Amino acid sequence: MVIWIGKPDYGIWAATRHLVIVLASDNKIYSTRVYKHQKAKLGEKALHVQLAKYEKVIAEERWKKKTAQVRTEIPVIPWRQLPLENLTMVTEFLLLGFSDLQEMQFVLFAVILCLYMVILGGNITIINTVCLEHSLHTPMYFFLGVLSVSETCYTLVILPKMLLNLLSVLRTISFISCASQMFFFLGFAITNCLLLGVMGYDCFTAICHPLRYPVLMSWWLCKLMAATCGVSGFLISMVGTFLVFSLPFCNSNRVNHYFCDIAPVIHLACGDPYNNEVIIFIGGVVILMVPLSFICITYGFIVRTILRIPSTEGKKKAFSTCASHLTVVVVHYGCASFVYLRPSSRYTSGKDRLVTVTYTIITPLLNPLVYSLRNKDVQMAIRKVISWGGFPPKNI
Repeated sequence: MVIWIGKPDYGIWAATRHLVIVLASDNKIYSTRVYKHQKAKLGEKALHVQLAKYEKVIAEERWKKKTAQVRTEIPVIPWRQLPLENLTMVTEFLLLGFSDLQEMQFVLFAVILCLYMVILGGNITIINTVCLEHSLHTPMYFFLGVLSVSETCYTLVILPKMLLNLLSVLRTISFISCASQMFFFLGFAITNCLLLGVMGYDCFTAICHPLRYPVLMSWWLCKLMAATCGVSGFLISMVGTFLVFSLPFCNSNRVNHYFCDIAPVIHLACGDPYNNEVIIFIGGVVILMVPLSFICITYGFIVRTILRIPSTEGKKKAFSTCASHLTVVVVHYGCASFVYLRPSSRYTSGKDRLVTVTYTIITPLLNPLVYSLRNKDVQMAIRKVISWGGFPPKNI
């Protein structure tokens, strides 16, 4: 039996087991149940309280419908269809860098300048030594020389501008210069990733297949692999840079970084960057994980082969051959994975900036130091080159 109370929208349905208060409005039914032993306590006042509660729910629902209707009536125009005269496009970016550390600008400049000089000196020394010393004309040192060239160019793209910004008040960079910096930075960075993978293959063939090494690592194949790494790196970089700068930049121009990296720049886009971010993220996963997985597999075979060597001296020599390469791989891939193996929406300027310093300054510094300090062949070759230049050889 249904008993109507005043309003046609409300009703009370009495049952033997429980009492249900029903509110019907806008094709929706809201109900609450009160069991039989509470039925006696539920008077007219309690019923009105329940009905008032449901009236509030109905009012909220009607308000939501009205606002939703208004929103659907407002046309949403995609940014690609907006007339260009209605958009104020960004023509230059402001690199904030380390502007929050005003009192330490000169200290940072001095420290980074010293590190930059060491990076240039170390890598140029490696390049000259590999070119001039005939004993280092092997695939392993050929790839080391190519990596040093790439690392030198990699730092030239970022560090001079970074040092200049530490001393200047106006830290601007033009739109074209920002795109160029990102293109060359990504190009050399991807080239380094691929080169480290090729160097892992070189270690694998040298230790696991020493008799077939001259065939597996012939000079024409080494040059082909080095050229492929460079060309692939810059082709991928071109695609990544296009995906970032094909978006419109009509909002803020303040890049919360010390160079034009992907995540801080794409955050400034006023269009919807979701599709571009997904493509860049998938590309980053492939670029980092494929060479890293290949390196891990090759080192699995290398360790298995080294453990089979009977002499302790042979094991030490084999491990020392790959230790330098493995050290650089861990630092380079570790830092790059932290920054790029996640969506750009999770970009945090403080942590990412600190990690970026590691792989833009420490990794290029680590490369010549590790290979010169841990490798006796390189040490002897550097001594010879220094003695040819008229300087007395010293212990390194």
